[in-house]
Amino acid sequence: MCHTPSVRTGELFDLLRDGRPWTRAQLAEATGLARSTVTMRIDTLIRLGLVAPYGGARSTGGRPPALFALNPSAKLVVGVDVGATHARAALTDLDGRILGEADAQIEVAAGPDEVLGWVIETVRDLVAGSGRKIDDLAAIGIGLPGPVEHSTGRPINPPIMPGWDRYDVPGHLRAVYPVPVLVDNDVNIMALGERRAFMREVDDLVLIKVATGIGAGIVTGGVLQRGARGTAGDLGHVRVRNNDDIVCRCGNTGCLEAVAAGPALAAAVRAQGEDAKTGGDVVDLVRGGSLVAMAVVRQAGRDIGEVVATMTNLINPSVVVIGGQLAGAGEHLLAGIRESVYQRSLPLATEHLRIVTSRAGGEAAVLGASALAIEHVLSPDVVEAASEALAAADAKAEAEAQRSL
Repeated sequence: MCHTPSVRTGELFDLLRDGRPWTRAQLAEATGLARSTVTMRIDTLIRLGLVAPYGGARSTGGRPPALFALNPSAKLVVGVDVGATHARAALTDLDGRILGEADAQIEVAAGPDEVLGWVIETVRDLVAGSGRKIDDLAAIGIGLPGPVEHSTGRPINPPIMPGWDRYDVPGHLRAVYPVPVLVDNDVNIMALGERRAFMREVDDLVLIKVATGIGAGIVTGGVLQRGARGTAGDLGHVRVRNNDDIVCRCGNTGCLEAVAAGPALAAAVRAQGEDAKTGGDVVDLVRGGSLVAMAVVRQAGRDIGEVVATMTNLINPSVVVIGGQLAGAGEHLLAGIRESVYQRSLPLATEHLRIVTSRAGGEAAVLGASALAIEHVLSPDVVEAASEALAAADAKAEAEAQRSL
């Protein structure tokens, strides 16, 4: 007995998400659905605003077939990057194109009321500035500088965020904007942002943020890996050889962060007579030609590379992206990382491995926060729920019309 395949509207939409135009015939072939069923589901997606006609297809005789694709302007999302001493927000369409941005110097230690108050005002201003209505806002994505329980969006014991532990970040924002709020840590969203903006074809990628701390966002098989408690990628507290006399803020000794993060490099440069208070000062010295700063950064690269080499053997990424403040040291940092990785990793793991600096730079986090929101809005389950709600509304309207006859 032949059964018609059960492909939901949300699953059919998943084929259209990459923006590539499809004909009804192509969708029918890909899903196994009847052409009439495809037409009904395309009509539903058009009514939801998620799909729109796309140009025209070349005819092989007769009328050219209609093309359909994702309509990126259907809805808006806001991506927010909250750092230790700054916050940035970007309004984007459903393809991640930035429509407006805002930033502020604000301390995360000021607490959730002040920081999230800025987010609430900024979302309102960005949407108004785009000429759209707040009803067009579909979701908000936020990155925070600490561990986050992704299922609830609550920070978990964040070391530099007093007053934030277990705070209901989504609930605070939903009280003003009744839309989904997705929260993750800053390094994870940087990895998402880098991949979405410049490496969509890369399914196995690691982004390492080297700044006041050191952490990694890990994407394997196209999926962000968070771990059981959201601490996957915490490279900063992996032990580095021959540094047992260096105490880390976590209480252990020899941690990578205590050896190779911004404050450690500034201290190493000062110890050799150069003036550097922060990692940013070290980067400026490198760019200014300081041999002392170059040597310190090169050694930091070797130390980071030692940990990256182990990670490369474990998860075998195709690209390692170096981001964060210290990435500004460029090839001086990369050279040290590559030296250790190629020396200590398996040849097969490094045969096609690329180790590069971030192309998204300071935009990586807001682009990633936006991507987090977009992934939710365009997920098959959410689209299916919207199509079911539309069908229910149609049925109710039809019933009311029948009663009025």
